[in-house]
Amino acid sequence: MSAQDSFQDNVKDSVKDYYGKELQGSADLKTDACCTIGSLPQHLKDIMSRIHPEVSSRYYGCGLVAPDLLNGMRILDLGSGSGQDVYVLSAMVGSSGSVVGVDMTDEQLAVANAHIDYHRKEFGYCQANVEFKKGYIEKLDELGLEDESFDIIVSNCVINLSPDKQAVLEQAHRLLKPGGELYFSDVYADRRVPAELVDDPVLYGECLSGALYWNDFINLAKRAGFADPRLVEDRPLGIDNDSVKAKIGHIGFYSATYRLWKLDSLEPACEDYGQAVIYKGSIPNCEREFTLDKGHVITAGKVFPVCGNTWNMLTQTRFAEHFEFVGNFDTHYGIFEGCGSSLPYDSKVSESSAGGSCC
Repeated sequence: MSAQDSFQDNVKDSVKDYYGKELQGSADLKTDACCTIGSLPQHLKDIMSRIHPEVSSRYYGCGLVAPDLLNGMRILDLGSGSGQDVYVLSAMVGSSGSVVGVDMTDEQLAVANAHIDYHRKEFGYCQANVEFKKGYIEKLDELGLEDESFDIIVSNCVINLSPDKQAVLEQAHRLLKPGGELYFSDVYADRRVPAELVDDPVLYGECLSGALYWNDFINLAKRAGFADPRLVEDRPLGIDNDSVKAKIGHIGFYSATYRLWKLDSLEPACEDYGQAVIYKGSIPNCEREFTLDKGHVITAGKVFPVCGNTWNMLTQTRFAEHFEFVGNFDTHYGIFEGCGSSLPYDSKVSESSAGGSCC
């Protein structure tokens, strides 16, 4: 066994022990990573109120992984844990959609599997539209999942725990249909984490020392085939434990949600072709405005200038019928204004996020 293989096996064993035995509930976490139900949109609050309490009590996510327009979608959840996100998404995809959860921790899978029939009845389905598989998110090719068989892949504060993040992104790209997206929340650092901190099992299990430097993540995503990663939302991550803060508090950490599109037509940068879109206001729960990402909050009925990449993200995905499109690719006007490479996250906690919520 190579040193790299040994390292990866040790990380997996440590994470399984931390989430299967060390943590007994979200209150045991040493950061303010978890979302609170009070901050959710109303339609998600309604669904969350119907999730079995044992499932919710073992939730360790750091963001919200419920993008819009999910009815009929086939979704894969990487690192599904006790199943909370799987069950929320199962309500949103409806009886014609389905959700598959993958996790490596026996204790978490036991909780998830114990409540399949409960949620089937709660959401009024004749048959369950979810299933859980035991496996590693770096080795999805071992689980019998077909290439290009998922519309959307989600993950909630799990990819940072993987010892081979490049493999995770490559596997996700393989499994997505053309025009599909990887929509996930995770923890990122404002600099590279020193190796001696990566080896600390508590810091790793708390989703801190395994966090990628944000710019390294951008480059990994592009190498995996996801051109032009889009930041949806972010917030600074607070560390509530003094001993943890003493070890790693000099590094800034952020909970951030990205969407990565499987589209061959995307360019490396945002290019200006004089194009625009008009949102029809027809996406459920987004009648007044639609948020594609942090830089694109599109008001219904208003002409909204876009770069070529944004144009393709809307014309070649499930959102196409909800927009009118103005222009074409005949004339190039240079780089689209606002395409930059500085730290993309908000560095200060706003009043609206001071309560520790990521949603």
